[in-house]
Amino acid sequence: KDIEFIRSYYFNKLEYTRFSSSVGKHVGFTERGVKIAAAWNKDASLLSAMKAQKEVYCLNHIQIEYSNML
Repeated sequence: KDIEFIRSYYFNKLEYTRFSSSVGKHVGFTERGVKIAAAWNKDASLLSAMKAQKEVYCLNHIQIEYSNML
């Protein structure tokens, strides 16, 4: 529940859009990023794939990472 998957997209060191698993969609931070995020959010298959990344990357590796820290 406390794990969040975030994928950020940058151009010239400026973050223009981000996917956050807690929000469940892409969010734009620049004028162009807002347009790109809106287009990506219309694609249901892309959104479901991004939502699945939390399980693929985070939940499958948390036990390993947690035990390595202890």
